[in-house]
Amino acid sequence: MCEATAYLIHDGKEELVLENVDELHTQGDTVTIINLFGDQRILEAQIKMISFVDNRIVLEKGIK
Repeated sequence: MCEATAYLIHDGKEELVLENVDELHTQGDTVTIINLFGDQRILEAQIKMISFVDNRIVLEKGIK
C-alpha cells in the first residue's frame, strides 16, 4: 500500500495530523485529507511538501 502520513507544521515542529492518507483535496486555503478508513480532516493550510518515496505530506498554515 502507498498511503501517506500527514503532518502540520506548528510552532516550527511537525505534528501528526492523520495516518494512512489516501486522498488529498485542495480548495482555496483549505486542504482536506481522507484516510483509508474514511477519517477526514479539513485544515486551513497549504501543502509545503509531499514525498512520494517517504509517503509523507507536510502542511503549513497559510500566511496572510
